[in-house]
Amino acid sequence: MKPVERHLADILGTVRPLAPLEVDLERALGTVLAEDVTAPVSLPPFDNSAMDGYAVRAGDVVNVPVSLSVTEDVAAGDGALRAIGSGMVARIMTGAPVPAGADAVVPVEWTDAGRTQVTIHKQVQPGNAIRLIGEDVRAGDVVLREGTRIGAAQLGILAGVGRRRVRVRPQPRVVVLSTGAELAEPGTPLGPGQIWESNSFMLAAAVREAGAEGFRAGAVTDDPNRFLDILDAQLLRADAVITSGGVSMGAYEPVKEALAPLGRVVFEKVAMQPGMPQGFGLVGDDNVPIFTLPGNPVSAFVSFVLFVRPALRQMQGLPATLPETVRATTTAPLHSPPGRRSFLRAILTDGTVAPVHGQGSHQLAALASANALVIVPEDVTVLAEGATVEVIPL
Repeated sequence: MKPVERHLADILGTVRPLAPLEVDLERALGTVLAEDVTAPVSLPPFDNSAMDGYAVRAGDVVNVPVSLSVTEDVAAGDGALRAIGSGMVARIMTGAPVPAGADAVVPVEWTDAGRTQVTIHKQVQPGNAIRLIGEDVRAGDVVLREGTRIGAAQLGILAGVGRRRVRVRPQPRVVVLSTGAELAEPGTPLGPGQIWESNSFMLAAAVREAGAEGFRAGAVTDDPNRFLDILDAQLLRADAVITSGGVSMGAYEPVKEALAPLGRVVFEKVAMQPGMPQGFGLVGDDNVPIFTLPGNPVSAFVSFVLFVRPALRQMQGLPATLPETVRATTTAPLHSPPGRRSFLRAILTDGTVAPVHGQGSHQLAALASANALVIVPEDVTVLAEGATVEVIPL
């Protein structure tokens, strides 16, 4: 069987980052920067008040209480050139430019709030409550590096340095298809031999959690021709496709029957449990990557974590490797078949990891209660309670 690392390496050797494009800020959330962003000016661009109060010369408020003349008001956005002399103050609002001659701001709470004459009750040090020019960013500084995923805070600094558009790698558009004649849409009655379809909901959500756009295309029956028709239609909006089911060794495997003859999707056994049957390749005129995952829900989920999520990261120009692990101590014995790397569902808490009850590849409720995958290597069949293990946090 094919090692896990080699299967991922083959995928990453095929998948290419999406071409960068320039988008408005409103469309940049969740994308990945394809350029360094620098500040054209210093931030703040001028000395300004950090609070409502009075701009003063600190030397005038050494002996308090002291009463000083209020010469003018300075509001946020005030563009006039203003200055104060010795023994004078200016009433100033948060964000307003500090007048020339002032070297501190006295919070209004330290005064009697006078409008023409103000009494100040506390001493103030030079620089108090003043945001200095360039305190956040100096002109020419790199504020965001290429490869940064854009969230709310990153959007804030992009706008803050005056950018209206930005060059990014877009979120991959991923279509998710489930196969199986036994699948019924949630919310509809179950017929004899049917189960409610869950994989496409789970995988589309996993795609979104990975920073891409996930689109459910629903479930397809076991007819290979019908599967190809739906796949062809979905390729119009897809940067990648994920299927679940239809890739095992038995009869009525529509994904394998439809794609294997085309010679561009390879179906293999990977030395892992759950998730041994895997397929990957390219489809359509645009060479869209397709991940054909097993149909059992846990197998599909583990396969996504190991293979699809790194590929989606690479499509976004991000580092792509097997998931990072932490070390923990197991609270119970662990068992694994020889020759396969097991990924056991577990609950990770403060350096210990407890396997959940129900390790079958169909047991979705057990997966839903887990927050980690315990790795048991291929050459290990039994680990005693108290053993140190590698764990993938979910």
